[in-house]
Amino acid sequence: MDTAQLAAVASGNRVHRSFAFIDLSGFTDFVDAHGDEAAVEELQRLRSSVREVTPLFGVRVEKWLGDGCMIVGVDNEPVVAAVVAIQQRHQRTGALSLRAGIATGDVLLLEGDDYIGRSVNIAARLCDKAEAGTVLATPDDLHLPTWVHIADTRTVSIRGIAEPLEVVALAAEPSMFGSPRGNGVLVSLVDGLTRRIRP
Repeated sequence: MDTAQLAAVASGNRVHRSFAFIDLSGFTDFVDAHGDEAAVEELQRLRSSVREVTPLFGVRVEKWLGDGCMIVGVDNEPVVAAVVAIQQRHQRTGALSLRAGIATGDVLLLEGDDYIGRSVNIAARLCDKAEAGTVLATPDDLHLPTWVHIADTRTVSIRGIAEPLEVVALAAEPSMFGSPRGNGVLVSLVDGLTRRIRP
């Protein structure tokens, strides 16, 4: 089978998905300063937030990646909602800030359990580029929850992508979450739901 035939077969496995990569900003330095036990506790807090929040928005954890994870959804609005909610929740419970990258597009589904494509790579690279507490996303086909807004627009150069990309930084409306240690509307809602579904 030549390359053209293989491409024709592969194209039938393309799916449209949204991807988010999140990780703990400054985790290596945190481990060095506070030790392994404190690092494990921080990872447990992150994973607890991710496991409790993602089902509420209909997205799933595709894989755990050390001090972060990859999240996948069919549409990008629930992915954005989940990422921002996880960020805000961890801000209240963890010692470190989260950073994240989000991108949407058509990708190849490999053997039913892995995604190959440009949007996966961009989401991962945007996470690497994001500062502590920042969520970066590609603006193409971007749909935001009503409680998330675009904080700014910037141009970034990404390794492996020929042309610089215009991306947006996303932020939650303060009224939905309140202060980092406070009782914002959405945080209260998420906390209430997760308490009820916690085994």
